[in-house]
Amino acid sequence: MTLNQKIENWLSAHKYASTRAQRPFVTLSYAQSWDGSITSRAGVALTLSGSEATRLTHQLRSLHDGILVGIGTVLSDDPQLTVREWSGANPQPIVLDSHLRMPPSARLCQHVDKHCWVLTGLAEGKALGNHVDIITLASDDEGRVDLCAALSLLWERGIKMLMVEGGGQVITAFLKAQLVDALVLTVAPTLVGGYKGINNLGITCKSRLPQIRPLNSQMLGDDLIMWGDLNYQQQAVL
Repeated sequence: MTLNQKIENWLSAHKYASTRAQRPFVTLSYAQSWDGSITSRAGVALTLSGSEATRLTHQLRSLHDGILVGIGTVLSDDPQLTVREWSGANPQPIVLDSHLRMPPSARLCQHVDKHCWVLTGLAEGKALGNHVDIITLASDDEGRVDLCAALSLLWERGIKMLMVEGGGQVITAFLKAQLVDALVLTVAPTLVGGYKGINNLGITCKSRLPQIRPLNSQMLGDDLIMWGDLNYQQQAVL
């Protein structure tokens, strides 16, 4: 069985895992260097994955109903978030954009098969064209889109499996909120010494850090692919 088949079977087993939770099953997937960097500095695009790992990313996209990134990724990478190097349907593109900085020229605003959903905390915003749906949601204490409210809305709109690709602020926010169910991590054989994919989670006790169990790993081309379920240790109530 190939690595691609292993990961597809693993994800398929989780397809209905969030039915009781009434929110999408969330898979976090991104690429980093051996030192944990996702780019050289914030706001700069850097391709780390090899060709085989890139194909795996496109396969993962095809296995999810929706794919979510933050506005920072849009501004730095201008991604398409489509399935191009694998056979399968495009997932629903979703952007977290608290202050509605989405540029109308972004490629996500030009999709013809799916409108991009832009989740924002602003009651009124700019027009982004005919291929974008602006959705206003409640904000959290930091002024960002409330992730629990966002996931509830996505569930109601038919997103049962959600892939989160980044960037660093979005990855950290989902982990802090304990909303990541599974992780597929590509580790490239390079050192960058740059901007980290995961920032401070606000956890000081080792026993409360999220754990990947069971942990699976396999080489794919020159990259190391690691995947598994996220488990969270709840703080004891005194």
